[in-house]
Amino acid sequence: MDAVLEYAPLLWRDTVTTVELTLASAALALVISFVVGLARLSPYRAVRWLAIVYLEFFRGTSALVQLFFMYFVLPLWGIFLPPILAGIIACGCNLGSYGSEVVRGALQSVAKQQHEAAIALNYTTYQRYRYVLIPQAIPMMLPSFGNLLIELLKLTAVTSLITINDLTYMSQIIRAQTALTLEPFLAILVIYFLISTVLIGGMKWIERRTSKGRNTIVRQGA
Repeated sequence: MDAVLEYAPLLWRDTVTTVELTLASAALALVISFVVGLARLSPYRAVRWLAIVYLEFFRGTSALVQLFFMYFVLPLWGIFLPPILAGIIACGCNLGSYGSEVVRGALQSVAKQQHEAAIALNYTTYQRYRYVLIPQAIPMMLPSFGNLLIELLKLTAVTSLITINDLTYMSQIIRAQTALTLEPFLAILVIYFLISTVLIGGMKWIERRTSKGRNTIVRQGA
């Protein structure tokens, strides 16, 4: 174990890299989730069709193959992405496809009366979603988004295959240089668990804050 502790500064550096990769990919996935999820509900058939094509492509193909395509194939067409950017795009686009279904399902779960009330108030489509539908749908999205965030954290491990210095990559380096197997992989298991615990705690805090505001509105309405 002392041999692994010698790599503690590098493990810390790669832990930061893993967290940064996770958060950056999560931000991209969140944007994609809302864009594609809302596009699935568009009154325009072409927009809905494009959203479905995106959803089925990224949901129906391997995230690893998507990562390799962005890093190894795009350069053949003159598009060169740094490893970290390729990892963010691949992970974000993949999880964004799943997140879009969360958004669509939550919006469709909002009571029909809310749609009718917004229309009766002569709200535009933007106002209807911005002020009525999305605020009510967000509390329903958060538990699923929390699960997807943990899945995203674990998905970032595949980026080690394109030489990103994340925790998985460092465990392989330690294993190669020390001939140890149990210790380095046990160390990163613990680190991944701690990161996921913090992320889960953060999502639960957001859920409580959101639910608190929602419950206050409900009590006032009562």
